[in-house]
Amino acid sequence: MGRGTLEVLLVSAKGLEDEDIFGKMDPYAILSCRSHEQKSSVKKNAGSDPEWNESFVFAISDDVTELHIKLMDRDICTADDCVGVAKIPLEPVFMEGKIPPTFYNVVTDNEYHGQIKVSLAFIPDRPYHESPRK
Repeated sequence: MGRGTLEVLLVSAKGLEDEDIFGKMDPYAILSCRSHEQKSSVKKNAGSDPEWNESFVFAISDDVTELHIKLMDRDICTADDCVGVAKIPLEPVFMEGKIPPTFYNVVTDNEYHGQIKVSLAFIPDRPYHESPRK
């Protein structure tokens, strides 16, 4: 692994479980790498198949192995509902440098709740080299 910058493109989701009784759900995503969190915009009335096409950047340290994306449904009168979570292993992007847009399962309590489409890129930090001594 190593240190560097993880670039995440949150593309879309499909087949999300829409539990809103009136109207369509208003999904958004909370992306987290260890303790660093970032939030997408809320897609009002997007329902089960929202599109974001939003980019996020995370500084990565040696011990980060997964990106978590929690999908939420914004509610006005009650607390926001958790639709599910996608846990994306980062080892492939560390090895390849780039992962094209790929679907990952969104689950809650080991139950399938749809898919999220994400692309990843990893730019490793340049190693620090001391200047040669004379």
